[in-house]
Amino acid sequence: MDVILVPGFWLRGDSWDEVVPVVEAAGHRAHPLTRPGLAEGDDPASVTLADQVAAIVAAIDRLETPVVLVGHSGGGPMVYAAAEQRLDRVARVVYVDTWPLPQGMPNNDELPVVDGAVPLPDWSVFDEADLRDLDEAGRARLAALAVPEPASAARSPQSFAGEERRRDIPTTLIASSHTEAEYREWFDSPFFAELAALDDVTWVELPTGHWPQLTRPRELGEAIVAAIG
Repeated sequence: MDVILVPGFWLRGDSWDEVVPVVEAAGHRAHPLTRPGLAEGDDPASVTLADQVAAIVAAIDRLETPVVLVGHSGGGPMVYAAAEQRLDRVARVVYVDTWPLPQGMPNNDELPVVDGAVPLPDWSVFDEADLRDLDEAGRARLAALAVPEPASAARSPQSFAGEERRRDIPTTLIASSHTEAEYREWFDSPFFAELAALDDVTWVELPTGHWPQLTRPRELGEAIVAAIG
């Protein structure tokens, strides 16, 4: 199976480096993606959320077989939007500590913007659950990997073409900073309306923080492999 790995905010494809060998050892082909605006030399201020979704769609189109889309954090809503555009090509969506957002909902319009981009904020912005298992060395590593995120990725509203079959795509949600029970407590919130509307969701709990590709990469890779089946 071809597995497209889409990182969350501030991260490039190399953030999956310790996950890729686990996925490929199981016989799959991993394709870590660096989203537009985050590659060396890119101008994040000029990149829109639609550009980032289009890049994921293009990654699907480059492959001849059905794909599994894996989205971490802010990359999760993007893979969902891309999957809607290629319903017959996406075998499964795997969310890593994230979920799909409903129509018109921005990912996080409270993050501070500097020159058209969102830099990695101070650690105080994150809660204790996000930072679990991310010790001083882990935080330094994350900060070294981080590059400014295009502001549009955080502030532009989620947009769909209106194809409700997107909710039928088999889905796995790998919950790492919170449990399935905690997620379900939030289902009454409009922020979780699209997740609550999905028809086929398998939950996997991987207790760690918000960046399991850094804190528990082997276990995350195994969870992705298990999701692929």
